[in-house]
Amino acid sequence: MNAGLRGIRRWLLCLTLISVGAVSAPSPQTEILELDPTHSQAGFEVKVLWLLGLHGQFGAVRGSVSVDRFHGTAVVDARINANDLRMRSSNYADWARSVEFFDAQHYPQIRFVSESFPLARMQHGGEVYGILTIRGITKRVRFTLRPSACAHPLKASCAVRADGKIQRSDFGMHSRRGTLADKVGLQLSIFVNPAPASTP
Repeated sequence: MNAGLRGIRRWLLCLTLISVGAVSAPSPQTEILELDPTHSQAGFEVKVLWLLGLHGQFGAVRGSVSVDRFHGTAVVDARINANDLRMRSSNYADWARSVEFFDAQHYPQIRFVSESFPLARMQHGGEVYGILTIRGITKRVRFTLRPSACAHPLKASCAVRADGKIQRSDFGMHSRRGTLADKVGLQLSIFVNPAPASTP
């Protein structure tokens, strides 16, 4: 009887180990593609008197795209230097960097981290949600990916382009409400480096 019980216990132990091994088996590797800061860009537009568009262009955009080929999904992490921006005049650029707008002295980085979304959306376009941080304030926002002209949008020569809109008051920008629209348009154009940065 004791031998029989020991046999049953050994059998149950083997089943448990097999089950744990199946659950904890490593998932397929995620491919991490670095953004190409030389070609990737971000910009914004806000309307003055609700008619004239005031445009700004940031410099290098850094970050990564995490690609899960097994599940066919991707996550974008884009980091933008708020100090590095250009407008049609240096006075406008100084104002955009000031405490009235991006407050780049205290919050030098703008960051967008997307939620996981289908890879096919980079090809055909569609909505992408994620977390945007401006002036130290974080909000969930929506970007719209434009359809790509490339068969493989994550090739180094192809751009993934997205547009979004935010309310600047949601991010602590409350000045000039009489002359400056609350809505701000955002544009993001990213290129990736040709080789993966790492495969964890």
